[in-house]
Amino acid sequence: MKISIICVGKIKEKFYREAVAEYAKRLSRYCKLEVLEVEDEKTPEQPSPAQKELILRREAERMERYIRPDAHLTALAIKGRKMDSEQFASRIESLGVRGTSHIQFLIGGSLGIHPSLLDKAHDKLSFSDMTFPHQLMRVILLEQIYRGYRIMNKEPYHK
Repeated sequence: MKISIICVGKIKEKFYREAVAEYAKRLSRYCKLEVLEVEDEKTPEQPSPAQKELILRREAERMERYIRPDAHLTALAIKGRKMDSEQFASRIESLGVRGTSHIQFLIGGSLGIHPSLLDKAHDKLSFSDMTFPHQLMRVILLEQIYRGYRIMNKEPYHK
């Protein structure tokens, strides 16, 4: 299985980069992982609705370049479906059983993901009603993918 995380912005904080690298290393025995970063737009302190739309559209255009038509596309969205770790593991496993060889996850920037990309996604996934920094969401997503593979393989880790 190939898993791609398409995300807006680079991670500046060393501790987040180290966490991403650690989970990428752990996942290397289960899947082929790639993290694809697109440039984020500068967002003013109080953007107008028109500015928000323009920022989201530009970031979506950059993300769109990496979206593969043969991949299963999952967008991280606050209004997405919530599931526990076992359900998430089961979802990844069932996609593989049905012949999906590539799953792509989208993580938007500080304003989220443009509706055009949300409409294209096969799934919308929410980790919480709370808002998290998009850099931290990358780490949380990688941890859950890793946990999912440990669950699928009946290996110790999940409690």
